[in-house]
Amino acid sequence: MENHILSNLKAVQKRITQACEKAGRNPDDVQLLLATKTVPAEKIRIAVEAGSYIIGENKVQELRDKDAGLAGLKIERHFIGHLQTNKIKDVLKYATCIQSLDRIVVAEELDRRLQKEGRSIDVFIQVNTSGEESKFGIEPGHAVSFIQEIQKFDTLKIKGLMTIGLLDVEKEKMRPSLALLRHTRDQILEARIPGIDTLALSMGMSQDLELAIAEGSNMVRVGTAVFGNRFLGKEIWNENEA
Repeated sequence: MENHILSNLKAVQKRITQACEKAGRNPDDVQLLLATKTVPAEKIRIAVEAGSYIIGENKVQELRDKDAGLAGLKIERHFIGHLQTNKIKDVLKYATCIQSLDRIVVAEELDRRLQKEGRSIDVFIQVNTSGEESKFGIEPGHAVSFIQEIQKFDTLKIKGLMTIGLLDVEKEKMRPSLALLRHTRDQILEARIPGIDTLALSMGMSQDLELAIAEGSNMVRVGTAVFGNRFLGKEIWNENEA
């Protein structure tokens, strides 16, 4: 098991490096997030001890259940699933970053609890760039006004934008939804919102990381290509778990 994960991890890192070189980018500008939905803590630990320190979970229960198994590791734990208001209290116990903020009501509840705790948290704004009803996220055209609203909450530190692009067997059909996140980021920066000087882009998974890097991704979220297909024949591309 360990050798399998380590060899897969090296292959993914090679893909990232090669994609950066092809795009004329510095590989240091692209971080790898391990998407660890359904992956047990012992497997995650192997990848972390090999140098990958950012992990992403979709479900609050998995954040909680794996906490003891990941004790002692220097890691960032990102929440990348759809966040419900009744789960916020539990997410804040474990997550260092929330990548799926897409509703004001969630921002209000996050701020309320963080104010009580006297701390802040990093967030990414989730944008629906594929236009699919099955995907969460704000519409690209609402991004500027949404970020202006979120800026009112001192406890929420906006670090970037996240999307789950269109996933298709034909790779070039996937590219426009990735490019749209970059265009959305550029529009936000052009609006010169106070406190928003840079925004990272979290996009690209096992299937489309090369395209995402070509379009400016700063963080790719990879699970299947490192840990193998954990879903045994089930469709995996419609969620943020690849």
